[in-house]
Amino acid sequence: MSSKATPIQGSTPMTPPPIPARAPKSPGSPESLHPPTHRYRDRSPSPMRGYLIPSPLPTRRNRTYSATARAAEGPMFTGVCKYFSRSKGHGFITPSDGGKDIFVHISDIEGEYVPVEGDEMSYKICSIPPKLQKVQAVEVTITHLNPGTKHETWTGHTVSS
Repeated sequence: MSSKATPIQGSTPMTPPPIPARAPKSPGSPESLHPPTHRYRDRSPSPMRGYLIPSPLPTRRNRTYSATARAAEGPMFTGVCKYFSRSKGHGFITPSDGGKDIFVHISDIEGEYVPVEGDEMSYKICSIPPKLQKVQAVEVTITHLNPGTKHETWTGHTVSS
């Protein structure tokens, strides 16, 4: 084989397209980067626009007065903190008398310490809507800190117990 290229019979030689002397110009002003105003399409108003979906869990701020009164009249229970996540804003308490774990929201914890696993707690219970079949702990206080663990205050200071 030879290294020379052989022309195809009956073809005409092609010349490459001319190279422009300068690159295309960028837009002169930032206003030219926005789409034209005649293309703006007004959206139909939605009845839910501007509203957030409410949380199904009643916190201290959005619990009704009657639910708060019922919880305040109820008995005080004790249990041990099974799990609590400050970043997620909730945790669970294992009741002392056994039974299912009870949900606790960060807004229902009273006192200066963030609960950790093993802390003994006292609490009252309140039903969770919509069916009022599940309960959550309210008026939660830490009665005994778990010895040998580091506890954090709500302001961020760490204390060893």
